Amino acid sequence: MSASTLLLVVLGLGLAGWLVARSRAVMFRRAASNNRIASLPNFHGWYAAIWIAVPAILFTIIWSPIADALVTQSVLAHPAAADLPAFGIARESILSEAQAVADGSANTVFNPMARELVEPFREALGKYRVIGFVVALIIAAVGGAIAFLRLRPDFRARNKVERTVLFVLLLASLVAIVTTLGIVASLVFETIRFFGMVSPIDFLFGTHWAPNPMSNPDNPDPSRYGAIPLFWGTLFIGAIIAMIVAIPIGMMSAIYLNQYAPARMRTWLKPALEVLAGVPTVVYGYFAALTVAPAIRDMALAIGVSNPSSESALAAGVVMGVMIIPFVSSMADDSITAVPQAMADGSLAMGATQNETIKRVLVPAALPGIVAGVMLAISRAIGETMIVVMAASFAANLSANPLDAMTTVTVQIVALLTGEGSFDHPATLAAFALGFVLFMVTLGLNFIALRVVKRFREAYE
Repeated sequence: MSASTLLLVVLGLGLAGWLVARSRAVMFRRAASNNRIASLPNFHGWYAAIWIAVPAILFTIIWSPIADALVTQSVLAHPAAADLPAFGIARESILSEAQAVADGSANTVFNPMARELVEPFREALGKYRVIGFVVALIIAAVGGAIAFLRLRPDFRARNKVERTVLFVLLLASLVAIVTTLGIVASLVFETIRFFGMVSPIDFLFGTHWAPNPMSNPDNPDPSRYGAIPLFWGTLFIGAIIAMIVAIPIGMMSAIYLNQYAPARMRTWLKPALEVLAGVPTVVYGYFAALTVAPAIRDMALAIGVSNPSSESALAAGVVMGVMIIPFVSSMADDSITAVPQAMADGSLAMGATQNETIKRVLVPAALPGIVAGVMLAISRAIGETMIVVMAASFAANLSANPLDAMTTVTVQIVALLTGEGSFDHPATLAAFALGFVLFMVTLGLNFIALRVVKRFREAYE
């Protein structure tokens, strides 16, 4: 019996326990003199279901990798595995091929040595699956017995169930924290390794970026790891050009939809604007490479620029700005909507025009939310990859000309990690250093946003 089938059986037992425990609680209530018990029947049912299903599911999750290891160990101890290669990909390939046929995910084997291991795999799989099934049933039975022995008319099952749910919610909230700590730890560890090979001064302040994965890892050239062109390209494309496009259009669209658009038009325009946030970035990349970049090149030729490139920071930045318009617009719209209507009515009552009310009352009052939206948009823009790859190239140029080809930190991370270089080479470890710097920049933007929001937030009654 596979792990998925075992999980379904355990869930079925939990459902049966829920029904039986609920029925028993109903009998408690009927037998009570005042027709009342300490908790509703549903909570008694959930208490029994939790005791039956949760321990058995946890055992199944833990047992699955243990069983795989025991199966492999049992097969390797079989005489048919005596001629297997000692180590390496060939050995793993033979074992995987035999196991795939044994568990039914494949029909035949192509390696004669794997054919001899099919039957040992089938026997070991059957043995350890039966063991796991029996133990899971025993755990479910023990849990059910414990639960049913505690069911009484005065038993507060609701408190127990709510504490269990609270614990599950706590674990769910810790997932994000643990994941973030894991990401930071991995980045810090690899970054320290990189800085042991290349000086942080050369990396953070150097102006030439040309890592060579084929160079001698014991004697890297620090002058080839200057990341200033990457930082500038990320800032220029994601935080300057993109914001020049996104902030005015996003703010004006938010003000129009919130203050001027008829209700019927707003019903159609706001969802249409927010559709931009759901378009895959690769589609934006195609749009930038096939439409925007050639149009910018033709415009540059028309104004007299000699030999303009079809790959430019301007093309990537403009399309990236279009992509993040919904972030700015939605946050601004929600922030303006949250401003109390009494403030706008008071401004209009004192003789201010609608334009003056928007400029002097609504926008300043909504500024914390607007700033948060802009910071979110900047964080989204500096982490974009596909648009830059397809429209701005991999060239690391330190230039203020928006018509030049440029690259960003995220593009270089992809380029360094998708090759065949060793993870002990500084050219590969440089990707982790770039990721760490990008993480710190994004974290800094979030702190700035929080400070700005805290500075300008006011309490409105």
